[in-house]
Amino acid sequence: MSPADSDPDEAITKEEITGEAAAPPASTAGITKDITQRNACISELMRPKPKAPAQPTKSASTKQSGLARVFKERDGLGAYTHDPASFPAKRVVYFDDDFVVINDLYPKSAVHTLLLPRSPRSRLHPFEAFEDPEFLTRVQSEALKLKQLAAKELQRRFGKYSEADKLREAVLNGDIEWEANELPKGRDWEREIKVGIHAHPSMNDLHVHVISRDMSSECMKHRKHYNSFNTPFLIDVADFPLAKDDPRRHPGHAGFMNGDLKCWRCGQNFGNKFKQLKDHLALEFEAWKKE
Repeated sequence: MSPADSDPDEAITKEEITGEAAAPPASTAGITKDITQRNACISELMRPKPKAPAQPTKSASTKQSGLARVFKERDGLGAYTHDPASFPAKRVVYFDDDFVVINDLYPKSAVHTLLLPRSPRSRLHPFEAFEDPEFLTRVQSEALKLKQLAAKELQRRFGKYSEADKLREAVLNGDIEWEANELPKGRDWEREIKVGIHAHPSMNDLHVHVISRDMSSECMKHRKHYNSFNTPFLIDVADFPLAKDDPRRHPGHAGFMNGDLKCWRCGQNFGNKFKQLKDHLALEFEAWKKE
């Protein structure tokens, strides 16, 4: 049995937990921004700008090395909530006193971010943490803001390919005159974003996945990667609080991770043939962009 398949209820591999897996270039995945704090209204995404040189007394890389020694393996997300300013904008999208948003180190889709609450409740299992109505409401509200931001990133990247965005793109490119005060709405990119937590989290700090539906990523390598986002194993934060008898409370018994591999877009069943699914998803990705 391979390390990747050692625990059927794990959403990621052991190499990803320890940080030893290869990660894609930051420029090919996640959200790009030119700020790291959301202390004002976020209106549009922009490419990262160079940061000011670090002070010679303690460089950002030195801080990160120190954090890595303290926050190891399943505690690794704690480094971001502890000192988000020590990470570059390509990793930390924004932060404030209550939340940190990062691009997932091993993204499973074109856009894959994590919402990390900065709260003592973040060390609890989400099922327990979300029993606090006030905390749940704050997380749900911030997750919605991040979903809107992720949708704008999808539109920025893929709007030029989309049939539904054709008029909007023509206006942006100056190909046609547009006298209205607002751009054509175009495609509803928010429908292409999922927001949820894994029923069996692999990391100790509470984190909400805000991820595009496409499952197009070189880091999407295993059955567990796919099923963890395309079965009830991913629980929408809007569904909380869960009923006591909700089967998603017991993902192992429900067998979500062991189910057949089914295309999220067309529903075709590939059984346990992951490579065939992966090849199929590449075709679906191109068709999805053109919708």
